[in-house]
Formats: sequence, structure tokens, C-alpha cells
Amino acid sequence: MTQPPAGSGSGAFGAPEAPDAVPVCPRHPNTAAYTRCQRCGRPACPRCQIPASVGFQCVDCVAAERKTNPTLPTRSSLGMTTGAAAQGRPVVTIGIIAICCLVWLGQLASDALYRDVSFVAVFARDEPWRYLTSGFAHDTGTPMHLLFNMMALYFMGQYLEPLIGRVRFGALYLLSVLGGSVVYQIMTAPSSQLDLLTSGWVTPLVGASGGVFGLFLAVVVFNRRLGREIGPMMTMIAINVVIGFTASNVAWQAHLGGAVAGAVGALVLYALRRRPVAMQASALGALAVALIAAAYVDFSVVGVSWPHIVG
Repeated sequence: MTQPPAGSGSGAFGAPEAPDAVPVCPRHPNTAAYTRCQRCGRPACPRCQIPASVGFQCVDCVAAERKTNPTLPTRSSLGMTTGAAAQGRPVVTIGIIAICCLVWLGQLASDALYRDVSFVAVFARDEPWRYLTSGFAHDTGTPMHLLFNMMALYFMGQYLEPLIGRVRFGALYLLSVLGGSVVYQIMTAPSSQLDLLTSGWVTPLVGASGGVFGLFLAVVVFNRRLGREIGPMMTMIAINVVIGFTASNVAWQAHLGGAVAGAVGALVLYALRRRPVAMQASALGALAVALIAAAYVDFSVVGVSWPHIVG
């Protein structure tokens, strides 16, 4: 007489399930789990499901297989290969925070650094690095600007970076910063050359907020796909949206652009999660090219630039 596989047809702690009982996850007994592991047959909630070539496997089975086969690629619950990021520190997140802090200290030492890295749309056509460098600079007159952005970045990074991998996380942050700068440029464009000096095109834009908002929306996209809770993240986004519209000197346009770019980037990564990394990189690169093209089309439509005013 043969016995059923371990855990097959059993509840959270190996006890037989009642015929009409709702299956629950062994790791999270308060969570209903209607999907079963393809290997052991136990129920697995969305947090414990690892995509396999067919269906899902639970985290315990994947961990056991990795012990016997250390060369097995590390995959997150999204099915993306994440390598050392799955278990290690959020290295890219910490790196971005370190760069932002160093740039802020550099700004305190030299006003020239602020002028060189901030996003000023009227200069951006000839100095395109500003689209990205502005995401690493902050207002030196308001230390809380840096502190709040870095706190939000760390909280998002320690969750997202292991989920999607270090390179994808860094690319998603840069794409969101780029989207924030481009949308700010388009939405604050002057209607004529006479309006240039009073438009947002001559106002320096700094801050990681565009990138952070992109990460906010990326978490929402991925959690929705994984069946995870998004209520707390939506609350955080709502609070930041209110602050963006009520506080002074806040570029809500950059927040909007970063959020849209981050959401679209996350949707692309999820759609291509089982595709080669090169294809994912090409798709994100295409999004970046589209944003840059939109910015330069905007320059053509407006038809004004700083040299036309001072020259």
C-alpha cells in the first residue's frame, strides 16, 4: 500500500482537510491558497509561489532543489532571474542613496554643482545629462527633501530590488527619473518666446521624487500581478499626491511623469519576465528613446531656447 506524497491533501500543518475546507498556505495559515505546488501538492499562497516551467512550485520545494543543485538560477516570485539580489543587500538602492548624499554634500560646498546637475529645460537640449542627474540632486535649503526621498527610496528598494533584480531595479529608477524630467518639460513649456522667462523651463528641478514615484507604481503593478496587498501602497501614493498639490515648490508634473514611466516599465518587465534579459533591456531602452524623442519634439514645437533670448 502506497502513501500519498508528503503534504498532499493536507491542511496547513499536515492534518487532513475537511471536504469543504478552504485550503490555506502552510507558511501563512491565515491566507487562502487555491494553487498547489506542482512538486509536493501543498497549497501555496501568492507570496510563496515560484513560477516553474509548468505552473508553480512552493518556496520550500525550490529551496530544497537549490540545495542539491547550487547552480540553479535564482528566481523571484515573479519568475525573473535575480541572482545575488534575491538574498543579499539591496546594493543598487544603497548605491543610489550614497550618490544622492554625496551630491548633496557637494552642492553645499559648491553652488556650481547645483547649476550643472539640476534639470533646467531650456539648457537640456544641449546638455541632455540633466534629464538624469537631476534625480540625484536635492534642495540644500531643505534637508528634509533629501531625507524623505531617501527613506522612501530605501523602503521601495529593499522590496523591489530582490523581486526584480539589481540591474532591472536600477534601470527602472533611471527610466522613472527620465520620465519625470520629460513630462515636467512638456507640461511647463512656454506658449511663446515671450513667456519663456516666466515658465517652468527656467526653473531648476532637482530631487529623486520622480524616480521614487516610479517605484511606487512599480510596486503596485507587481503586487497586483502577484495577488498581494496594494492598499498600504495606494495610501502612501495618495498622501504624496496631496502633498504634491498642496505644498509649495513641488513639481507635481515630475511626480506624474515618474509614476507613469515606472508603471509602464513595470508592465513591460512583467510581460517579458520569462524572456531573455536582452529582450527586457531592449524594451526598456525603447521606452527611454521614446521619452527622449518626445522631449526633442517638444523643443521643436515650442521653437525657443535660451541662446535665442540672451544671444
